[in-house]
Amino acid sequence: MHSVRRVVVVSALGYFVDILDLFLFNVVRQPSLRDLGVPSAESMLWGMRLLNAQMVGVLIGAFVWGMLGDRLGRLRALYGSILLYSLGTLANGLVGSVMAYAACRFVSGLGLAGELGAAITLVSETLPQKQRGLGTTIVAGFGLCGGVCAALLSEHLSWRACYLVGGSAGLLLLILRVTMTEPTLFVVATQQPVRRGSLRLLFSSAHRRRLFFKLMLVGLPVWFIAGIVIAFSPEVATALGTSGVTAARAVLCSYIGVAIGDMLCGLLSQLLRSRRRAMLVSLGVLALGLCWLLAQRSLSVTAYYWAAFGLGLSTGYWAVLVTTAAEQFGTNLRATVTTTIPNLVRAVVIPLSLLYQRLVPSWGTIQTVRWLGLGCVALALWAIWTLPESYHRELAFLEQEPSP
Repeated sequence: MHSVRRVVVVSALGYFVDILDLFLFNVVRQPSLRDLGVPSAESMLWGMRLLNAQMVGVLIGAFVWGMLGDRLGRLRALYGSILLYSLGTLANGLVGSVMAYAACRFVSGLGLAGELGAAITLVSETLPQKQRGLGTTIVAGFGLCGGVCAALLSEHLSWRACYLVGGSAGLLLLILRVTMTEPTLFVVATQQPVRRGSLRLLFSSAHRRRLFFKLMLVGLPVWFIAGIVIAFSPEVATALGTSGVTAARAVLCSYIGVAIGDMLCGLLSQLLRSRRRAMLVSLGVLALGLCWLLAQRSLSVTAYYWAAFGLGLSTGYWAVLVTTAAEQFGTNLRATVTTTIPNLVRAVVIPLSLLYQRLVPSWGTIQTVRWLGLGCVALALWAIWTLPESYHRELAFLEQEPSP
């Protein structure tokens, strides 16, 4: 029991540092670019470019760490990813040009890609079925408080100091994880004559391809809200007639909501004994909240921050989604899936941001956010509706080669 608690606690701390490092850029974007000599008129353009550089790293890292997690072990992949993103984040605090900044965001993203999937895989394979949802909820709920911490750090420290703190926290965490051991399910799987961490095996089955694609679609609204609506909240708020909104405060309010929402959605999934129904409730609240916000004009700054909190609360099905991904696939592909799906969803911010920039000149900010957001919600609702329920599934199974 002590070892089980240790896995949950250390995994939660790991995800906390992951989110802290990932969202530091969102909250220090404007002061860091200004300090590096980027004109205010080009701040959003360069912000998008740097975010895309980070997400390209996330996209590549998703496949690298996922396959390593299934082939070499969950812990080896985890240690490598922590080391890389810690060093990358430290380097962010030392850059002297915007191009060096972009390179460091790429390295940080490459490392950050491995944390969540490995943490959820470890917890899912360590805890019994009835406690699995609670364990992953604790990991994600506490971990998402890293977004709150990122916002608070930016209020009191320079942007360079924020990055140095984030990178140092990752290195300290690496020391804590040295004594952890691989889950029994993974050890047993290594003794079986099946391929592990194989993309060819993953996509060779039409059933597995459909599951993978649907799980990705379910996560779209989470990162549309986080990566577009919240990350660029000063620009969105200005279009709504509200001035004085800062990205740091919006991220702070949003991630307080996300952390609470993850806990509530996870508990709801346990109460309903259904991952699908819990996620459907969250998505319904998200759609209503987004429509309400975009219908307002000249909100007070306080009201806008409450709206950011509400949107964060409604995206709190993230932990349930990643838990569902872990439950849908066998042990020999579980780390690959639970690492690639959340990171591919994160990386969808790249085409979404490009589409956003393309549509804003003709549609305007409000209409663009409205239709992109509702489109993401519609796709997610369809995907959840057609997913098989995974709450009661035991995880001691392997994915086999398709029949010829």
